[in-house]
Parts: sequence; structure tokens; C-alpha cells
Amino acid sequence: MKRNWMMMKMSMVAAFAALAGHAATAAVPLPALGANAAEVSVSGLSAGGFMAVQLHVAYSATFKRGAGVVAGGPYYCAEGSIINATGRCMSHSSSIPVSSLVSTTNSWASAGTIDPVSNLANSKVYLYSGTSDNTVVQAVMNDLKTYYQSFVPTANTFYKNNIGSGHAMITDDYGSSCSTTASPYINNCGFDLAGDILQYLYGTLNARNNGTLSGTFTEFNQTEFVSGHGMAATGWIYVPQSCSSTSCRVHVVLHGCKQNYTDIGDKYVRNTGYNRWADTNNIVLIYPQTSTAATNSCFDWWGYDNANYAKKSGPQMAAIKAMVDRVTSGSTGGSGGGGGSTLAAPTGVGTSGATSSSMVIGWNAVSGAASYNVYRSGSKVNASAVTATTYTDTGLVASTTYSWSVTAVDTSNVEGAMSTPATGTTLAASGGGTTPVCYTASNYAHTTAGRATQTGGYTYANGSNQNMGLWNTFVTTTLKQTGTNYYVIGTC
Repeated sequence: MKRNWMMMKMSMVAAFAALAGHAATAAVPLPALGANAAEVSVSGLSAGGFMAVQLHVAYSATFKRGAGVVAGGPYYCAEGSIINATGRCMSHSSSIPVSSLVSTTNSWASAGTIDPVSNLANSKVYLYSGTSDNTVVQAVMNDLKTYYQSFVPTANTFYKNNIGSGHAMITDDYGSSCSTTASPYINNCGFDLAGDILQYLYGTLNARNNGTLSGTFTEFNQTEFVSGHGMAATGWIYVPQSCSSTSCRVHVVLHGCKQNYTDIGDKYVRNTGYNRWADTNNIVLIYPQTSTAATNSCFDWWGYDNANYAKKSGPQMAAIKAMVDRVTSGSTGGSGGGGGSTLAAPTGVGTSGATSSSMVIGWNAVSGAASYNVYRSGSKVNASAVTATTYTDTGLVASTTYSWSVTAVDTSNVEGAMSTPATGTTLAASGGGTTPVCYTASNYAHTTAGRATQTGGYTYANGSNQNMGLWNTFVTTTLKQTGTNYYVIGTC
């Protein structure tokens, strides 16, 4: 008995030592690599697949190359409801209102809460669904394909749905048997799905490295970007050796539920097949990690953490976007806007030319600047380099005050310091200057008061036609009146 206790005690000491060693190397800042911001993409499985869709749609100016979605579903499929998430968005127990979700996407883009949908037309989408996946059934992925048809050309979409895999990320040489649905949710189906996704998004690639990888895995500090909100203290990044001298592409890899580092160790980070393709093709891989405080270790795709989970302001969304901004910037530090170049912060930043949906931002030229980036409330809004000293920001909400900052970018694509912010307020939707009035009520009450209409069980704000969610007495929405019979979702 004493010997057994001593053996148990030694095992516990060893375990704590291992954990201590893990924690000691955890808090490394995410490196600023000067990676190519025009070559960013994302992919994910299950909850990570839904999150990949959210990032691709909401931050379409960032994830320009596109998305790979494995066992996911349409953008905002759950509409903030766990019942919808586990029902229509997984088992397809009821139909998914794809046309309504498309309408919501367009409305949010018009309101500026997500990027313009026009960005999506130049991206690519790779879809995968296994025939033995009974967790997120193929009918859900079929609806995702239909959803994307409203934004992405058919020629830019590929759907593979003829392999008998269970609910898992599949490989050609690692994992459980193909039809299995069980931890670690990585199956050997004799098919290199990671390679297929990357080759579709980026075009012809060099052969993968089946030997020892040249690059480095680094566990980085995620708390620089988000604290809590279902995210772990650390994430992982793989950087090929070639990226020390080359501006590399960036691909974000999102795990599914019960697949974070605490749940299955480094299996998803190291054994899903991405790294060997990245190694020979100048691709930096970012592996964000949820914590076990997240519901089932899932990324937030139904609102368990925040009501704005699918918008740019969603905490997990903004954090992952900031990680990409860091890697594509030229130096560690800053708030996604760089900082480490010798370029000075632009001065004289101001706003003018306001309309109900746009604002002109202007600034003084910075010596040595090759271009500029413009940030609205901390998020970059220009899809391409701005070479002038003015920029017109569009897709704004009427009668709303915004804040803009500007950075200068040198010839090496390194950003300088961020300017002092300038604020401006858009005009009322009618073109006048009336003070907006807010109304908070149930969606049912909004319709009876004449501020909204209902169609197909959903509520739409008059004027803006923004989707307010289900038409009932339980869902409460604040509407801001910005013109005659014109309402937007917001606050005063």
C-alpha cells in the first residue's frame, strides 16, 4: 500500500512538473512577421467550421483568399438560439431560413457591423461533408452551399461530399477509422483534406513535406487579444523556416468542440495535415484555442458568450482578427495596427463630407510613407493600400458617431504609429439633422407600433430592413429612428 502511494505521489509530482514546464513557456508574444495581408484564409471543423464562415463573411476584407468549411453551416444559422444551433443547424430537424440569413448578411454589411459583402466575390470556398456524419448532417452543408451562392461565384466554390467519414477532420495517414465519430475527431480516410483545402484556396502548391518540418511551433499568449470569453490563455502558431526571409501567406486553423489543447493535447495542431503543406509553401498557420470554460470547448457560433458573436465586434471574432493583424504587421506590439516602423503617426486627421452612410477621412502626408491604413473603431476598413491622404468610408449607419485612426505604411509594408483618433457623425437617413430616438421593446411590440414588419416568422426594421430575429414577445430589440419611418438596430 505504501509503495503504491509512493508511486502515485511520484506520478503526481511528474505531472505537476510537466504542467509547470508547459506554463513556463506559454506566454510568448505572437510574432509580427510582416506576412502578406492579401493572402489570408481560414478553415475549421464543426464549431470551427461555423466560426470559419463567420470570420470569412464578417471580416471579408481580411480573409480575402477564402474559407474551408468542414461540417459547418450558413452564417448566423443559429440566430442566437441554442435550440436552432442543435436543431436545424446540426440535425436539420427543421429547415434553415437561408434567404433570411442572406438578408441579415446584407443588412449587417450595410450597417457596417460586418465588412461589405462585395469582398466575397473574389474569394474561394471549399466545403466538405462526410456521408457518415450524423452530427452536422449533409443537408446543413447543402444549405451552406446555397447561402454562399448569393455572394461567391459558382466557379469559386468546391463541395466534396462523397467520402464515408464521420464527424471529424480527415487525413490520409492519421486518426481513427474513417466512419468514426469520437475523440479526437481526426479520422484516417485515405484523403488529405487539409492539403485539398489549401490547394483549392491558394492554387497549385509545392509537394508537401513528409519528413521533418523546417519551421517552429510556438505557443503564444492569447490574452494580448482577449481575456476570458471562452478563449484559452495561449494558442499555437507554426512558422516555416522560409518565412524568416519571405513574406508568407497566413491560414487560420480552427478546431472543433472538444478539440482544444486541454482536451486532446497537440493532436489537432500537429496531426491534421496542415503543417507539412505550410512548410513547403510559405504559409504561416495560426491555431487559436478555446478554453474548457467555453461550452463544450466550442468556438462561439450561437451566442453562448456574446450577443454579437457573429459580427466584427464579437469578442472571439475580434481576437482572431487581431491575431492575423499582428502576424501581418512588421513588429510585435500595437493593437492590430502595427507600430515599430520609424514612420510617424499621421497628423491632422479629420472628418468631412458626411452623408447618411459615408464619411471622408483626411490627414497630412507622412514623410517616407508608401501608403496608409484607415481604422474605424480599431478595425482596418481599407481592403487595399490607400496611397492618397483621404479615404471615403462607406456602409455606415445614419445618425451614428464613429471614430477613425490612420497609420502610415513604409515600402516594407511595416506600419508606423497610429494617429490620434478623429470622430464624425453621419447624417440622418432623410438627409436632415434630426436627433435620433430609440425604442426598446419586444419584436412583436415593434410591429404593432409600426416600427417593424414581420415576414416568415422574422422581424424586419422599417426602412433599413435589418433582421431583428424571431417575431415574438420574448426577443427584445432596441431600434434607433434615424429618419421618417427609418429604423436601425442600435442605441442612442
